[in-house]
Amino acid sequence: MENIVTLADAVTAFEPWMEPTDAELAAIEAEAPLLAAEVEELDTVIALMDRPANELDTRRARRAHARVLAARAALANTAGTGEAA
Repeated sequence: MENIVTLADAVTAFEPWMEPTDAELAAIEAEAPLLAAEVEELDTVIALMDRPANELDTRRARRAHARVLAARAALANTAGTGEAA
């Protein structure tokens, strides 16, 4: 029987090229508000799936979607200036 422990070490070994670069980390950090807004919108949609939506639920979903659009616009505006690139 062949021992596969050495293969596990090779798969999980630390390699410097496997880590994200500073630029990639900066891009992730710049996208964090958009990701948070998208998660909040998804949470809202999921919460509204199992019941009929009333007027307050509709407003909640619209506000969550508006936050996503605002975060996308802010990210697009900062990407144009080179801050998030």
